[in-house]
Amino acid sequence: MTVAMKFGGTSVADADAMNRLASIVERQLKSQGAADRPPVVVVSALGGVTDRLAETARLAEEGQADRAVANLHALLERHLGVASALASGAAATALGADIKREFDELIGLVHALAVLREVSPRSHDAVLAAGEVVSSRMVTAALSNRGIGAVWTDARAVVVTDAEHTAAAPDMAATRERATALLAPVAARGEVAVVGGFVGATPNGITTTLGRGGSDYSAAILGACLGVDEIQIWTDVDGMLTADPRIVSSPGVVPQLSFAEASELAYFGAKVLHPSTILPAVSKNIPVRILNSRSPEKPGTLITADARQADGRLTAIACKRDVTVVDITSTRMLMAHGFLRRLFEVFERFRTAVDVVTTSEVSVSITIDDVRRLDGIVENLRHFAEVSIEKEMAIVCVVGENLRLDATLFSRAVTALDRLPLRLVSQAASRRNITFVLRDSDVVNAMTRLHAQFFGPR
Repeated sequence: MTVAMKFGGTSVADADAMNRLASIVERQLKSQGAADRPPVVVVSALGGVTDRLAETARLAEEGQADRAVANLHALLERHLGVASALASGAAATALGADIKREFDELIGLVHALAVLREVSPRSHDAVLAAGEVVSSRMVTAALSNRGIGAVWTDARAVVVTDAEHTAAAPDMAATRERATALLAPVAARGEVAVVGGFVGATPNGITTTLGRGGSDYSAAILGACLGVDEIQIWTDVDGMLTADPRIVSSPGVVPQLSFAEASELAYFGAKVLHPSTILPAVSKNIPVRILNSRSPEKPGTLITADARQADGRLTAIACKRDVTVVDITSTRMLMAHGFLRRLFEVFERFRTAVDVVTTSEVSVSITIDDVRRLDGIVENLRHFAEVSIEKEMAIVCVVGENLRLDATLFSRAVTALDRLPLRLVSQAASRRNITFVLRDSDVVNAMTRLHAQFFGPR
């Protein structure tokens, strides 16, 4: 079986984590059949590095060059410290030189940005990309130090994207050509290709990023382009959980779920998987497996095209917090066509995604989690309707393919939330989820009740 293996920030956080990563890759190589090719390994930046680089860009924009550069020197020392435990001799010298060169270029860029006091999206991508570029070089060294043939490949030479900086979309056809030309020959030689996630470039070679969480996306893009048998997401939990462990104590692991269920859970707050990850996987029907790099012997969670919990239960519960409800009321809605088109055109104009929608005869209620353009949205809506907003709300979403088969599951979910004030209740046309909008302060109570109802002992 040929796989794409993605390792997140906690799986490359320090030298011990990188050595665990090397052990996992080594085990994968030993388990391969004669016809299998070595995996392609996709890695995130070291844990916390992307946030620190984002802070550095902000300081540069504020003209605080000294603090911005101090950040970079601290990151350089951290990376060099980890690198010193991964290689020795000439390999260590070469790795240190590569790391220092990347940071020297970054320090020069940050000085220039601080003078201009302007960080464009293009410059922001250039700053943030450094984390994955450096970590992928270090992982290559860790694998080589273990005797594994490993080749570093610059993601910017492989992943071709548009120029929508900070949230670039891949050009799958162009990326497939690059992956075939640059990555496939590495595997054909029996070596492991190591690529930084999250990062790509325009056809002209300008650095882009795929958005936060984009390393998962990178792994799926490359996995789809190379036609792998499985995409593995290595993280710090045992798989997809039945609920957020920060809210519900002792949630269980979901052994298997469908692409559609995983998409719903990811969109509504499950942090293990980035929502975009499964898009390339779905297009090629490639299974995605979530695994724990600290407990690699555990089976994790397998995501496939078709899956259903065998015992008739739901799959999991997720929540999205810090949500705002926008209520739009107008008597013009009554028996009028074109009103909803006009309403949603406002959200499109302000590039703001809508999560949940409910309608009645003369009103529409909508939830959003991005309020950066809320003032402009409200101002435009008030040209043809009355508008009110309610902040500090949350979405709790119950997900499971079995909702389509067992009508009692809906009533059990509503009953479990008895006496909690529910602002909106919605069930999608797919009948794969039930969505509740309620006060953020009620989230813990609601999640605990729902988890006890559907995942407690029978």
